[in-house]
Amino acid sequence: MPRGARLDSPGTLHHVMVRGIEGNSIVADDEDRMYFVSRMGKVAAATGTSIYAWALLTNHAHILLKSGASGLSTFMRKLLTGYATGYNLRHKRHGHLFQNRYKSIVCEEEPYFLRLVSYIHLNPLRAGLAESLEDLERYPWGGHAVVMNRIRHEWQDRNYVLGYFGKRESSALQAYREFVAEESGRGRQPELTGGGLVRSIGGWSEVKSLRKRQEKQFSDERILGSGEFVKEILDDVEESVKERLPATAAAMEAGERLVSACEEAGISVHALQGGSRKRECTELRKRLALEYVLE
Repeated sequence: MPRGARLDSPGTLHHVMVRGIEGNSIVADDEDRMYFVSRMGKVAAATGTSIYAWALLTNHAHILLKSGASGLSTFMRKLLTGYATGYNLRHKRHGHLFQNRYKSIVCEEEPYFLRLVSYIHLNPLRAGLAESLEDLERYPWGGHAVVMNRIRHEWQDRNYVLGYFGKRESSALQAYREFVAEESGRGRQPELTGGGLVRSIGGWSEVKSLRKRQEKQFSDERILGSGEFVKEILDDVEESVKERLPATAAAMEAGERLVSACEEAGISVHALQGGSRKRECTELRKRLALEYVLE
């Protein structure tokens, strides 16, 4: 399946994920970490990119940002290309450092902003790089310590984050700390690393509920948000790009539904697609065929 075009409109909230090629490390030591963070700040300032949350781990990084006038692609190109060049020179290596294509999810701010901030800032704790929430407040390679005012990075917009929790900094900080502690019990939350109908509305049970009510929800695998938000974003995309999106989104949803239905029925995808004549396979094929046709 061809890769979909990026949604790269200035002023859009993005959850960006970058990974080392073949799962390899993107930092070897604290000097690399300092270089990555410092470059991220310089490029953010130069491109007018607002950064709200970030976490640098060993083989990947997360950033929650709002793109500036030059767009997301310019920010990411300057950050990753410049960092990779410096990293290769320092470590006397050649070749790609990052996976060829970073992942970016356009996010609806109202329902997801705070969950994304906490999810990203809790990554070092989940990865075992910070031992506790108290330790996370001092962890230098993530934005949580900046929000808590333990580390200063002028390019990170901590005030925007704290503004969700109150006008007075002391009470806002305490409310933010309590929110992050509560969110730490949620686990990995895979819905926050992707888009599409299933993630946006909370799983297949919600999708089934929509279908029973004969309601349609506009969706796209690159967008995390309500149907209205998705439509608004795609309405801003050039017509030549927009024409390619519905088929891609439908194919992604159909593939997700196929895997989920097989898991529920205890049937392997290989058996279903391989022409098995077992009764449970033929019944599931008929049911899925009807669902896809009715859509």
